Amino acid sequence: MTINPMTIGEIQAAVQSDRLTAEQSVAAALQRMTAWNGKLKAFVVIDADRAMADARHLDQLAAMGVPKGPLFGVPLAIKDIIDVAGLRTGGGSLTRKDAGLAQADAEVVTRLRNAGAIIMGKVATVEYAFGGWGSNETLGAPHNPWDLKQARVPGGSSSGSGVAVAAGLVPGALGSDTGGSIRLPSSFAGIVGLKTTAGLIPKTGVLPLSDILDTIGPMTRCVEDAAILFDVLMGHAPGSSVPARVAAKDAFRNRRIGVPVDLGVPLHPDTAKIYAETQERLKASGALLVPVRFPMSLADYAAPCGMFLAVDSYRHYGALAEEEPNRLGDPVRKRMLSGKPVTAVEYTKNLERREREKSVIAAIFETVDTILMPSTAMPAPVLGEHPEHDSPAVFTRFANYFDLAAISLPVGLSTTGLPIAVQFVVPGFAEARALDLGYRMETAQGGPITCPLLEQMA
Repeated sequence: MTINPMTIGEIQAAVQSDRLTAEQSVAAALQRMTAWNGKLKAFVVIDADRAMADARHLDQLAAMGVPKGPLFGVPLAIKDIIDVAGLRTGGGSLTRKDAGLAQADAEVVTRLRNAGAIIMGKVATVEYAFGGWGSNETLGAPHNPWDLKQARVPGGSSSGSGVAVAAGLVPGALGSDTGGSIRLPSSFAGIVGLKTTAGLIPKTGVLPLSDILDTIGPMTRCVEDAAILFDVLMGHAPGSSVPARVAAKDAFRNRRIGVPVDLGVPLHPDTAKIYAETQERLKASGALLVPVRFPMSLADYAAPCGMFLAVDSYRHYGALAEEEPNRLGDPVRKRMLSGKPVTAVEYTKNLERREREKSVIAAIFETVDTILMPSTAMPAPVLGEHPEHDSPAVFTRFANYFDLAAISLPVGLSTTGLPIAVQFVVPGFAEARALDLGYRMETAQGGPITCPLLEQMA
């Protein structure tokens, strides 16, 4: 049975009306994965036998009259830093090739399963989730599905999640975001990614990078799906965060959109064009654009956020970075080692400055509903031609540094047909607002922008 890639919302509707079984949903996903994962390399482990067994079990329960959960039969992918019982948590690294199998699911995986989701396997990640381009020197990088002719960066560190979702192998995946690791692959792979507030979603059973910055969130092809997954991850009543329908011409009426005066770095011409066009679309949909100025440029916040990542990663994995011969990829090793010489005084002063400036950012949010900024400064460059030691997280780290929430979604295409994204940054714990704004953006532009590869699967 051939079933075209469906969104989570479409699967929900189909299974609740008995037009689709969990087994059919999973079988279709496995068919797509078999056909395309060899090229895309999104999945590092496909747990086909258990996925089919779980699907059949769900169908048996449904036949007995057991109510179907909100994710009944929805095939999902899990980033390979998150524990899935019976599978090795590889962390994208050769240093974990001898790690034992996970004895239990991470709490977030448990919540997905309890809602009826089917875990299809583990997807690729940058080593220990420390890298924004999505490259992986030791295990290889997934192939960005927007360009099948040459390899482009998939975005990291949730590289496999972005590729698997963009290509329609699965309708949703879990990623993690410490400095942009959900939003960067969402930008480069043209999907929706929700960066949640630190501490909001449990990280039990997740390999750490920075304890104060690590977050877990959904990655999907449309905003509604992100809201559906967010509600499950939060334990909310189904549909609580799903945005209300709006008319395109009034999508942003009475919404105050902050626009940074100083980005700090130049944008690629195509990104600059789409960013400007997006602002015009917002105004045409009723938004009031408000210039906002921070104590520093947006890009200037990347370094102090990067300090936390470097120091915390060295604290967790310094022994791996120091060993000889070394099994880590050189870029990740250097990032970890850069945290070694940072003194406690320097780290503490960074914490203190962050706390002082949080009040400045909070004051800005008293005048605007959200801050609009690019997700990345450029479309996905060719893999190997990108500046590996320069992070693409020049705009995303701002939200991590200040404990904010944000959503990234594609809003246009480059002249070569690559996705270009923006992000709506909102106060911490205002994920529902971010989802609402993202949905309004999708409505204003006529719907989600999706990868052309999906048409080949239709």
